[in-house]
Amino acid sequence: MEFLDLLALGFGAALTPENLAFCLLGALLGTLIGVLPGIGPTTTIAVLLPVTFFLPPLAGIIMLAGIYYGAQYGGSTTAILVNLPGEASTVVTAIDGYKMAQKGRAGAALAVAALGSFFAGTVATFGLAIAGPTLSGFALSFGPAEYVSLMIFGLLAATILARGPVLKAIGMILIGLLLGTVGTDLSTGASRMTFGAIELFDGIDFIVIAIGLFGFSEIIENLEKTGASGVKVAKITRLWPTREDFKRAWPAVLRGTGVGTFLGILPGGGATLASFSAYSLEKRVSKRPAEFGEGAVEGVAGPEAANNAGAQSSFIPLLTLGIPSNNMMAMMLSAFVIHGLTPGPQILQSQPQIFWGLVASMWIGNAMLLVINLPLIGLWVRLLTIPYRLLYPAILLFCCVGVYSLNNRIFDVALAAGFGLVGYLFRKAKCEPGPLLLGFVLGPLLETNLRRTLLISQGDASVFVERPISLTLLVATALLLLMMIVPNFRKNREEAFKGEEA
Repeated sequence: MEFLDLLALGFGAALTPENLAFCLLGALLGTLIGVLPGIGPTTTIAVLLPVTFFLPPLAGIIMLAGIYYGAQYGGSTTAILVNLPGEASTVVTAIDGYKMAQKGRAGAALAVAALGSFFAGTVATFGLAIAGPTLSGFALSFGPAEYVSLMIFGLLAATILARGPVLKAIGMILIGLLLGTVGTDLSTGASRMTFGAIELFDGIDFIVIAIGLFGFSEIIENLEKTGASGVKVAKITRLWPTREDFKRAWPAVLRGTGVGTFLGILPGGGATLASFSAYSLEKRVSKRPAEFGEGAVEGVAGPEAANNAGAQSSFIPLLTLGIPSNNMMAMMLSAFVIHGLTPGPQILQSQPQIFWGLVASMWIGNAMLLVINLPLIGLWVRLLTIPYRLLYPAILLFCCVGVYSLNNRIFDVALAAGFGLVGYLFRKAKCEPGPLLLGFVLGPLLETNLRRTLLISQGDASVFVERPISLTLLVATALLLLMMIVPNFRKNREEAFKGEEA
């Protein structure tokens, strides 16, 4: 009964006119930026983070969450119709989805993607509702030593599950950790790596780095790829799938939902890894492997279910343990911090309406997205014909306004532009910026908990192996390192991301 009471509390909070409006706004924005290539939810959330200063906490978080999982829906539209994925997680959807569109079955592919996404998102949200209280109760037994071990495990897992070479991902994590130390040391009062600049005494703002790495650099890269032009769109015929489509798609949706829910929880996981893994799984279990790449409906259903399940289940470690599992969850952590909230076990006890209101809004948001995506496909498709040279000045303006509004300083805008250039160079060198952002967010938390642990133990580092939970996490970290030595694991990891790099 307590579970039903808490759900009722969540729906009561989420169904207020204000929160419904922001849920709809987030779903619409998410679909829009998913449809328009070169923007992405990371950039959008980074730009809108300052806006949430002026919103009630739950309304702001509901809107940002809607943008994230809404983008997974919208990204499939461009992937299927023009072979141009609006989101990294929809790259594999384009392989078979675009082939279906070329054969005059774009409508069926879009419907399968939308229905599979709705089912997976609903199941993953239910998993969040079930797992949340259980994991939060377990997290109450965590002390500083356990959090240190958990963050080390999370950072290492993020490097292994990130795209690209592991050594480059580790390098990005280390850069992020170093950037997190810039500013005044709260324990000693000494300034660190400020180079005498007064503006850096309070450290580098998260939004400055996020907009630089994911906003400015995305604009540069997208202009380079597309030439700033519009695209040709495939013709949409019958929208509803056939009975044979449903027969082949639903098993793939169920498998994709399971894969996405599991991988979304893992540090470094999320929508992108889930979609690639689901596509690989469908190819292996299919009785028609030769059809993959030629318009197999399973190649659309499985990845689309997986990326939506992965997007929503990635909220589980953030909300229950207070640890972001990927760069998008690092953004969401900042949204909580902006409002003076600390996600983790305490939030379920002190402010349950925030946790359960967000969970309830995800169910509502998934229903909204189903309604938004199918009837309005024609509208979203027309937006694709707008040349990018007309879109990017507006995106650039919003990025600059978002950064400047933080402290009303031109210095922050210049710093963000510098990070944009650095981010572009990182991308050219095939260094994913996501691990850097994760290291930047977790670095100060790791340093604080490490100091606290050593103060309590009077400098005795054996405390990390004397506590059972901490020891278990360190053993898991060691096993991850050993896995990287195994040739088969390295080969499977490379294959999982081969399609995205192509």
